Formats: sequence, C-alpha cells, structure tokens
Amino acid sequence: MTAPALDVEKTSHPDRAAIIIPARYGSTRYPGKPLVSLTGANGTPRTLIEHSWRAANRVPGVDFVVVATDDMRIAEEARRFGGVAIMTAESCANGTERCAEALAHMADPPAIIVNFQGDAPLMPAYVVSRLIEHLRNDAATAVATPALRCTPSLYHHLNEDERAGRVGGTTVVCDAWSRALYFSKRTLPFLPEHWRGGDECPALLHLGAYAYRPASLADYAAWPPCLLEQAEGLEQLRFLYNGVGIKVVKCDVPDWDVVELNNPSDVPVVEAMLRRSGLD
Repeated sequence: MTAPALDVEKTSHPDRAAIIIPARYGSTRYPGKPLVSLTGANGTPRTLIEHSWRAANRVPGVDFVVVATDDMRIAEEARRFGGVAIMTAESCANGTERCAEALAHMADPPAIIVNFQGDAPLMPAYVVSRLIEHLRNDAATAVATPALRCTPSLYHHLNEDERAGRVGGTTVVCDAWSRALYFSKRTLPFLPEHWRGGDECPALLHLGAYAYRPASLADYAAWPPCLLEQAEGLEQLRFLYNGVGIKVVKCDVPDWDVVELNNPSDVPVVEAMLRRSGLD
C-alpha cells in the first residue's frame, strides 16, 4: 500500500530528529500485540501502541513521533489517541526496514531517525535522548544504539536463561572506541565461573533502540538480509555485515527493568513495572 508523503512541521533545529515506532499486527509469538490493553499507574487501560507512543513523546529533543504499520487497525488506533500513522508494506522484514519505508513517505525528512520499538513502553527517555545527542555531536556516526553494563547478577541471569533454553537479552561486545564488534542472543563474552578480571563486568546488555542517518536507512533497505542476521534474528547485524559501524552508547542502569512485551505472559510483568515507575 502506498501512502501519501507525510508533511511534518518544520523546526529551527538544523538536525531535526524524529521517532518512528514500527508496529505490525502479525507477530509470530503474539499476534495483535500492539493492540493489547495494559493498565498503568493511574488505572486507565491503554493499548501497547499508545503506551509506546506516550513513552516516545517523553523523549526530549524530538521534533515529531509517528507510528509505521502495515495494518489499518493499528493505524486507526494511533489516530484515535491523537497519534500520526504511516502505512508501510507487509513485506518489511523488520523494524529497520519499516523505518526506512516510513522515512521515504516524509515530504521533509529529518536528519536523525530513531527506531523506538513498539513493544518497549518502559524504555527510559534519557536513553533515547542520548542517542540523538550523540548523532548531533558526532557527524561520523551513522548508527547508534544503547547498552547497559551488566551487573554480576544480571550476567548470571542471562546465563541461566541460556542454560534453560530461553532466549533472554541480547548482548554486544565492542572495541576500544565503543563500536560494536558483534551482537548475539548468546551471552557474550564468555566469563569463567568466578570472574577475577576486575570490578567491571565486560558484558553489555543491548537495549533495542536505534538512531540512524537517512542515508544509512536507505542503504540498509537496499541490502539483502545476511546469514548472521537470519541466524541470530538480530536486524542490526546487517549493518555490521556490510561494513557500517554501530556506535554503542553506554547508559546508566535505569531505576526500573526495561522489560519488553514479547509474549502474553509478559503482560502482568509490564503492567507491574508501569505501576512501579509511575507511568500511565
């Protein structure tokens, strides 16, 4: 389905930033997930896509927020709560491809695009604002993404998930300049049972948000999926495979767990975290 060019209000900032929330209805693990109802701190039920929209609008330094979807039910829900929706093709393989298509529909595209995942309403605003700030201050960075330093207990939890056959968090290893060497759903790097290398754990937990330049998104959409991306189920590996560096912006551990809603069993967990963090 082809959408008309989206005309967005211009601002005076030379590096205008937009958040795109990619949302599809046909999730394999949880069909219809963006329309699932979640009750936050004030007791008002809201759909997941509305919670994600509200979280995105809490990020400072953003000029506008749009939802990119392939389903009219999601688009209509976005418009119901006052959001803006762009229709994108069902064939988009992942959120990055959907962001690239949404960007092509914008009459006056921004200089920085943030992929704010629609199943992460607990993403702290400061994490996303740091990505935007980094691209504004470093013209050499094409793609940036956040990560948290693992505590020993978190590293242990990731290993336990792996031993039990559960897909836990994604980890990333970096070079000396904080550029990603590799992302994996395996817990990387391997550490001995009793790590003695110092107080800092070398493992970094990746958080699923990305900031891109328009040219990087266009390149990504033109490349075919790579084997590593398909094997790991991690879209960002397409950038590394094609030689585009990803800057890993290290962030402080937030006051609450950044839990994503991936399965029906996650609903009460996310609701509890929304209440604990005072988010409605």
